[in-house]
Amino acid sequence: MAATGTSKSQLYHYFADKDSLLHEVIKAQLGRIIAAQEAAHLHEVSSWEGLQRWCDHFVTATRATHGAGGCPLGSLVGQLADQSEPARRVLAQCFAEWQSYLSDGFEAMRDNGELAAEADPAELALTLMSALQGGLLMAQATRSARPLELALNMALQHMGAYQRRPKQAGQR
Repeated sequence: MAATGTSKSQLYHYFADKDSLLHEVIKAQLGRIIAAQEAAHLHEVSSWEGLQRWCDHFVTATRATHGAGGCPLGSLVGQLADQSEPARRVLAQCFAEWQSYLSDGFEAMRDNGELAAEADPAELALTLMSALQGGLLMAQATRSARPLELALNMALQHMGAYQRRPKQAGQR
């Protein structure tokens, strides 16, 4: 309120309480993340190339900032999840929504034969998101993109175990 010169009455005119304000802040952060991914065509993660592009984008961006800032959504977890149950629930919903883009991509890859039938798209999306968040946290602490690069490479390597390779001529 001090930074914007806003009074409590003005604030509560738009937000019923602190939880509703936090809800909107969290949703706005997710909106920014999704908009940035869409602008960079990173929502197209329905191929191995798309996944690699998605990972490369985060590593490049983290390298440019030397890890400063971390993840706008992940940073809120550390500040809010243990302080506000409603905020924690909204954060979990936002991560689930973000992961759904990855899950949908993995489902498309499984449907088009790039991913083995036994691959679980939701579990793979959770794996990749966990690698991203852990890598961003460590990058922020070390001021280096290397932890993120290693974490995402490890996640992609794990996912590669589910990659279906095209059959060679003469193979059954």
